[in-house]
Amino acid sequence: MTPTLVRNLRDADPSAPADAGTRARDWAEIQERMLAPLYEAVYDRLEVGAATRMLSLGCGSGLALLIAAARGAQVTGVDSDRERLALARARLLPEEGAEGPPAHRARLHESGLPSGAGADGTPYDLITVFEPIGCAAGDSEGLVPALEAALPLAARGATVVLTGWGPPERCATAPVLRVAARLTESARPPRPGGWRPTLRDDLEDVAARTGLKPDGSGRVSCPFGYADQESAVRGLLSTGLFDAAVRATDRSQVEKEVTEALHPYRRPDGTVWMPNVFRYLVCTT
Repeated sequence: MTPTLVRNLRDADPSAPADAGTRARDWAEIQERMLAPLYEAVYDRLEVGAATRMLSLGCGSGLALLIAAARGAQVTGVDSDRERLALARARLLPEEGAEGPPAHRARLHESGLPSGAGADGTPYDLITVFEPIGCAAGDSEGLVPALEAALPLAARGATVVLTGWGPPERCATAPVLRVAARLTESARPPRPGGWRPTLRDDLEDVAARTGLKPDGSGRVSCPFGYADQESAVRGLLSTGLFDAAVRATDRSQVEKEVTEALHPYRRPDGTVWMPNVFRYLVCTT
């Protein structure tokens, strides 16, 4: 899938505090598609199709599930964000007569894992975690127990895919994300969750802690492209990576400093373009 610039969202006030619904829509309409090349690369490598029974942890607003369902996979998604999950339901469980993937091949759960295996009772043969780690301090801590809870639902020898940010020198977004760390550290006392450099073995560390066996890895180019700076700021803040900075200062201050940090990536036509590389690790149970 070729990355494209997202549409301009001039109808919203970027200085207004974002409620949960607005933030979820910003994620679904602006930011989520930036990771589509990662989803496609993983599905191509694993030959995801009609025989695949997939469980997605942190499924967000469901784009990765939608792409897998379009390939014929049975998909189950879990997410703790109620607003994002509502958007995933609209995408994956359309009303009768509406266009979309077959509803019986998709299941969605808020927070808790499904009580059993896939829709047909067969264990999952693929578990994905498409929310990249390796950017915010401690961002893998919640992933380990989530994986430990999910693995009993998987078949013996099932595949688990973990994803993370690439090296900072390969990610143009890294300097922008440092704004989060600087603003967070300006608070007293410092709050956890700020940006940190990606470590080479972040994904392997999670795999080791959950008893998974690494079985290959890959890197995927995922440029972040936006129609203008306003869309870029809204998209980036929808990721949650700036939440600690907003708590430490305020949203308007974070928006102002993120806008300044984006200047080097603004092109003459006003669009914003930041090349990035993401990494994935394929494991087996």
